[in-house]
Amino acid sequence: MSDEQYYIVKKKALPEVLLKVVEAKRLIDSERVMTVQEATDAVEISRSSFYKYRDDIFPFYEHTRGKTITFMIQMDDTPGLLSKVLSHVARSQANILTIHQTIPVNKIAMLTLSVEILPQTESISIMLDTIEELEGIHYVKTLARE
Repeated sequence: MSDEQYYIVKKKALPEVLLKVVEAKRLIDSERVMTVQEATDAVEISRSSFYKYRDDIFPFYEHTRGKTITFMIQMDDTPGLLSKVLSHVARSQANILTIHQTIPVNKIAMLTLSVEILPQTESISIMLDTIEELEGIHYVKTLARE
């Protein structure tokens, strides 16, 4: 049994750093910025503050899970790279719904992946950042969020 407790608090009662974390998350999700560093620079907070609070604050309407996120990954045609990507998704505890990889052209493939966000799923932003840092990954782009 978890001893976590949840509260509904008016925006004016929150410390400024928490509001900035929400704004940084919004920037990342809207793809106006590509990295956590760019988002934290834009809202003028440290990356450590972002990581400290990112999983603890959500806009009221956004706290629900069960969403589907579809993203596209451009990647080298390297043996084992798809397996590494799928392992990161599994470690984040997201449910893989669909996988489509194109036939590689010039040793580069496109992967489209749809995942369901479950109650136990860790931060999607962190998962995507971690995948993007893998050797052989050119970029990760979110296509849809439902």
